[in-house]
Amino acid sequence: MSILLLAEHNNKEVKPFTLNAISAASQINEDVHVLVIGSNSDEVAKSISQVPNVRKVIHVNNPIYENYLAENYTSVIFKLSGSYSHIVCSANTFGKNLMPRVAALLDVSQVSDITKVISEDTFQRPIYAGNAFATVKSNDKIKCVTIRPTSFDPAPTSGGSAEIQNSDAGEATEISKFIKKEEIKSDRPELGTARIVVSGGRGMQSGENFKLITAVADKLNAAIGASRAAVDAGYITNDHQVGQTGKVVVPDLYIAVGISGAIQHLAGMKESKVIVAINKDGEAPIFSVADYGLEADLFEALPKFLEELNKLNTIQK
Repeated sequence: MSILLLAEHNNKEVKPFTLNAISAASQINEDVHVLVIGSNSDEVAKSISQVPNVRKVIHVNNPIYENYLAENYTSVIFKLSGSYSHIVCSANTFGKNLMPRVAALLDVSQVSDITKVISEDTFQRPIYAGNAFATVKSNDKIKCVTIRPTSFDPAPTSGGSAEIQNSDAGEATEISKFIKKEEIKSDRPELGTARIVVSGGRGMQSGENFKLITAVADKLNAAIGASRAAVDAGYITNDHQVGQTGKVVVPDLYIAVGISGAIQHLAGMKESKVIVAINKDGEAPIFSVADYGLEADLFEALPKFLEELNKLNTIQK
């Protein structure tokens, strides 16, 4: 049977992690159908139809889906579920809000946050804050699976020509009502998908000192991250938190400044391609996962780093 994959989008464009989920789904079964639920979302359906790994796009286009509500999405998915062996989406905020509801309605056990596909019914997922991996086999008729997007490469965005099938499945529920949406808008790259991340920890000592992190991030066109200790101390808002209870990131370059390296933080960044750590404590656990480590006072090291970045920018200009 086919796989039903749930697309995350804003009615205008597809969210990047949907492409990672498509790659993972195609490793389970090549017959991948993508469900686009939205309002005036024709461009989203069209763009997904061009992804080579997609065989069919099911487009549910109705004004009641202008704003995402998990309860409304769930009713659509439940009505379509009988034709599929797997229901798949990303293990981000979107998927963690939606998939448990779908699994509960189907009375099946969800397989969460997989990092590897072994077979159609067997998957690998991290446990104990990423310090061990469990191999999980599902015997459910319909398997509800969430994908850790950073563990899979994104699918290409062109070269496909999938059929777009319009559907009117689903209806608005009375369980919840959309009130308003508040977004933090920034020109900076999104933390979850950025190529470079600069993170600060408790060693920054204050929110004011995070200006050093911001200055470095500006020069590198990087996203800004933080440890839970820095967030709990009020140095920065929690949407920057990296770790087991924050975002999982896998950038090309992760710079950890004043972060000791608690196991919960390492769970969110240790798969980064290159890790650079700056900490005055030479015994800090962060150095155990770092490719490059600098044992130094960050308040001396970061200004010097900025000087060198400024020189480099001048040379490039």
